Formats: sequence, structure tokens, C-alpha cells
Amino acid sequence: MSRRLLQLVIPVTPERRMFRIHDPTVDPDAPGGPLPPVGALISTNREQLWVGSLQEDIDVRLVLEEWDEAPPPCGDAWDEEAKGSIYLRGQLSISMGLAGTAVRGLRLAGGVGDYSLRVYAGNRDQVTRRYAQLFDRHRNPLSDEFQQEKKTLEGLERYLVQLWRESLATHSPRPAEPGWPDRGPGGYGPVDATWSAA
Repeated sequence: MSRRLLQLVIPVTPERRMFRIHDPTVDPDAPGGPLPPVGALISTNREQLWVGSLQEDIDVRLVLEEWDEAPPPCGDAWDEEAKGSIYLRGQLSISMGLAGTAVRGLRLAGGVGDYSLRVYAGNRDQVTRRYAQLFDRHRNPLSDEFQQEKKTLEGLERYLVQLWRESLATHSPRPAEPGWPDRGPGGYGPVDATWSAA
């Protein structure tokens, strides 16, 4: 039976309607990256996973999980699903472009190698529709009323990213203790994640 080794729950600010998960040694802004995931949930190359979002001004909720082997499918609870693979050197980072780095150097129990992954998304169209309705109700997007209603949409668009090393299926590390890295004051700062599930 598959076991979850690590879970991280964080807010992410999409830039250009995407956020990027990658090996920390890779510059996601350098030439040679994946194509932008326009009209798709994900776009990948050898060392990067770019996840498409429908938001630019509203934070989304990301749940990142590492498993010791392929977890049970959970697509029925989500609106969209995509699969892929990525090569990681035992750590990963999550980039938000100009908004900064959400996670830097999160250590993985699986170590160096190829990781299979599943990406699930929910409430993307709902948040887009409700955000457009705010502009219909409020002429001034800087007004207190607009900003208060906008806050109710933060984190409503959600993503689940699950990854695992296939070769670890017969060498399963023990599960990590529950917990999340410190995200700094306010809970939205960069994470220098040096803690390990192993």
C-alpha cells in the first residue's frame, strides 16, 4: 500500500497565469524551458513542471505531496487531471516569477532521480467567473468592498501535485512527521526548506 511521505500546503501567487516547480539548480527563466501551459493544465521538460492557472491577481492553494509509490487516483474529487514526469536532484523549488519563490530547496525522501507526477486542479472556472462578477458590482477595484470580496476568493482555486520515485516502491522510507516549513511573517514569505521526510 502506498504511503504519503510529505505534505506541504501553501498559498501561491501565479505569474502570467502559471507557477513553476523545478529542480533548484535550474533557472526557470532561462532559455529552454517548457512552453507556457496555454489551454493546458501542465507543461513539462526534463527538470521543470509548469502548472497553468486561470488567475493572475488572486492567490491559489497548492498541496504538494511526495509518496513512496503511485498513490490511489483521486480524480473524481477534482475538475482536471494531468500526468507527467520530472528529474529532480533530491530537492525542488516552487517559483512564482516576479512574485518571488514560494518554496526553495524542499528536500525529498526519494533522493536523486526521475519522479512520476499527477496534477489535479479544482474551481478554476468558478473563481474566474466570480472575479469577473466583482467588476460588475463594484466600479472601483481599489474600494474596501471590492478588496474584501476579493479576499474570499483567495485559495479557492486549488491544486494537488503528487510525485513519487518508481524505484522506491520496494525501498519505502518511513513517513514524515506532520508539519510544514516556516513561511515567515504572514505565512506568505519564501520557504528555505531544509527539512526532510527521511
